[in-house]
Amino acid sequence: MDMIDPELAAVVVAMTEEVMANGIPTLPERGDALGLRELLDLGMAGILSPPSTSVFVSSHLASTPDGKELELRWYFIDSARSTSCPAVVYLHGGGMIGGKLDYYDGLARHYVQESTVPMLLVGYRLAPERTGTGLAEDGFSALQWLLEHADDLGVDGTRVAVMGDSGGGGVAAGTAILARDRGVRLAKQILIYPMLDDRTIEPDPGLEDVVAWTYDNNWTCWKALLGDAFGSDAVSPVAAPARLADFSGLPASYIEVGELDIFRDECIAYAQSLHKAGVSCELHVLPGVLHGYDRMSFEIGVSRRMLADRCRVIGSL
Repeated sequence: MDMIDPELAAVVVAMTEEVMANGIPTLPERGDALGLRELLDLGMAGILSPPSTSVFVSSHLASTPDGKELELRWYFIDSARSTSCPAVVYLHGGGMIGGKLDYYDGLARHYVQESTVPMLLVGYRLAPERTGTGLAEDGFSALQWLLEHADDLGVDGTRVAVMGDSGGGGVAAGTAILARDRGVRLAKQILIYPMLDDRTIEPDPGLEDVVAWTYDNNWTCWKALLGDAFGSDAVSPVAAPARLADFSGLPASYIEVGELDIFRDECIAYAQSLHKAGVSCELHVLPGVLHGYDRMSFEIGVSRRMLADRCRVIGSL
């Protein structure tokens, strides 16, 4: 625990004691994506959200090219609805195999209240039922829906960003790649400890004993998404954005990752590739911080600071 931010370490100890008191859940075997989904959803269902008031929400459906419909939730402050404002398309976390819109309702409300920028929460389809580039394609379908309805929603289509955390951060990055390749200009991509590289499966001895998101979890999720292509040269950068060769033309970016997160190196490398391509990128590597730290507690100092920072970036759109 000496490596972890002291406030976060206290939260981890308290969470561990609570889990042990209630009975340690059976961990799924490596490769059991549906078992891991169940465990992830169980954990996310109990997460508290930062406080928010005066945020409205409406539900919508977006059609996809394969004839399906995606659930969308539009969060907004009523007084801003008639103006031409920016907007954010948000892809939720869950390792690309789990997560639900309900788990992110409170967080979306907080971002909107603090930034005054409306947000579209996307119910994209998950692996292993949806595979490869399909998750990012769903993200792009949601982005298209927002742009098509921009006038009705009071949105300035030139000031739309994509945002996501963890697995959703990877989907958001893939959506940004699709947008660039299809001539849709984004204002920014905001990636919160994003899952970018299917090759992050070999344990780092310096991280193995402290990480909150494990290498086995990562292996299970990427295998569920990529199937037989996992780890091969056949992997599309739309599915695993770290595979991208040409970063030119991507939107200005914000990337945040913890020092004790197995995604640390891939996030740093992604930021460096953006910089080399002449794309502005604000990168934060947070000392002593684990993956998903903010969802462990919104009250600790680092969570409060970074929530405010994210709202600053959203508000700057």
